Amino acid sequence: MIVHPAACGAGRAGSLTCLRGAIALALVLAVISRSGGIGAQEARTAFRPCIDPDNLPFANTKGEGFENRIAELFAQKLGLPVKNYAFPQRMNFIRNTLRYKLPGEDFRCDVVMSVPAGYDQVAATSPYYRSTYALVYPKGKGLDNVRSGADLIALPPEQRNRLRIGIYDKSPASDWVAKHELEAQAKPYLMMSPDPEQYPGEIVEKDLVQGKIDAAIVWGPIAGYAAKRVRSMELVVIPLPSEPGVKFDYAIAMGVRHGEPEWKDTVQKLIVDNQPAITAILREYNVPLVNERGAPID
Repeated sequence: MIVHPAACGAGRAGSLTCLRGAIALALVLAVISRSGGIGAQEARTAFRPCIDPDNLPFANTKGEGFENRIAELFAQKLGLPVKNYAFPQRMNFIRNTLRYKLPGEDFRCDVVMSVPAGYDQVAATSPYYRSTYALVYPKGKGLDNVRSGADLIALPPEQRNRLRIGIYDKSPASDWVAKHELEAQAKPYLMMSPDPEQYPGEIVEKDLVQGKIDAAIVWGPIAGYAAKRVRSMELVVIPLPSEPGVKFDYAIAMGVRHGEPEWKDTVQKLIVDNQPAITAILREYNVPLVNERGAPID
């Protein structure tokens, strides 16, 4: 399961070689040239997002994620029903959702609700939010004076050396602990679990709450949402700014198929016209929002 946006770069696309990616794009362009465009705007009978079936706070098949909520908002504005197409967001998600089409059939879905801005596997809109990785720890367990990553690093050696910090492997968090020589304190988790029941918030909602780790560094939407869901203790969420050698904050956009400029313009206009409502939904899910400098937005 994809648990951070950096994986949408070399990591997520790594399952395809550059050659295969080029061939796939060529096939898409060939279809466009023969048909005069994919999925004409007037033919749309539903708003069809490509979603993960179990990836809160983003989306699930029960409609409980913020991507679900935003899709419902957009569908209402277009006067269309929502028709989700769900596929686990692991390797080849775009190929198996947005680009998936059998001969003689229509595509299964038309928009990916969250992709890194500029992601080249789709025609990306402008960003609709920016978030950052966050440090999460339980209040009253010895870390209450930690208000930044620098504070964590500056803890007395005897306290710092006892820490167990949960991170996802191959994520910016793993780069950060390596940069600050905290590898011995890190407890890595698989970024892409083979378990279909696993969800990214488990690192906070289960292991952190149960005391298996003392803190976690995870993608902001996961951190904020998981902290809000926990009722047995108060969890503190500290957004982390990017620093030289470690990029923590990412702008998130939506993505449609290449070769559908009218549909992309429609989705873009929906974002612009409904940005206050989108931001309100994100805040309901406790998503840490930051500006282009990585500073928190109140």
